[in-house]
Amino acid sequence: MIELKNVSFKVSNEKETLEIIDNINLKIDDGKFTVITGPNGGGKSTIAKLIMGIEKPTSGRIYYNSQDITDLSITERAKLKIGYAFQQPPRFKGLTVRELLSLAHGSKLPVDECCSYLTNVGLCSKEYLNREVDTSLSGGEVKRIEIASIMARDLDVAIFDEPEAGIDLWSFSMLIETFKKMAKERKKSMVLISHQERIIKIADEIIVIADGKIRDRGETSEIFTKLLGEFDENCGFRGKAGK
Repeated sequence: MIELKNVSFKVSNEKETLEIIDNINLKIDDGKFTVITGPNGGGKSTIAKLIMGIEKPTSGRIYYNSQDITDLSITERAKLKIGYAFQQPPRFKGLTVRELLSLAHGSKLPVDECCSYLTNVGLCSKEYLNREVDTSLSGGEVKRIEIASIMARDLDVAIFDEPEAGIDLWSFSMLIETFKKMAKERKKSMVLISHQERIIKIADEIIVIADGKIRDRGETSEIFTKLLGEFDENCGFRGKAGK
């Protein structure tokens, strides 16, 4: 279980201090598919970065299975089997897809296992296995390869920060199917930061973050109906008027 206790996060410049996360108390249970959503700028992606250790709380503590991980590095959290998929995945010139999957797994993967991970994210293994993870790949391709690398790791908690960002409609549809499959087969925890209706509705639980606070949370069957009026024509969460 991940627990945030009285967590705040502020950023300052010469003119002002902005409170991005305002004294949040939050528990994310094991074995659930949890989506954190809310208006842009509300703080949802910051929560993902705080859990992974990319950002450090201004105040408060973060616990994982009762262990205080507030001061642990990203590497130390990764050793605890917490993983993170970026909005914009990095590219690695000279590193092939197969090599990336093996690095994620921690040892050299057989070809058939690599192919299985790529197939699960809708990529033809023959076309991609020996390609470099560089600028020759589209945003959607890199995104799906990163998700395959997350699947190749033996994670207890997988965090996806707006996986739909910057990808085409075809890739987005493939992502939905991938997450449906992961949700159905999962034994571990999945945390997705998203404002897309099609992703939100397949979760077990929804947490709504707005203005740095928890606005609402509960089972998807309960919370999703409350959010229906807050999606625009592109199925993106826009928040209530004034947000």
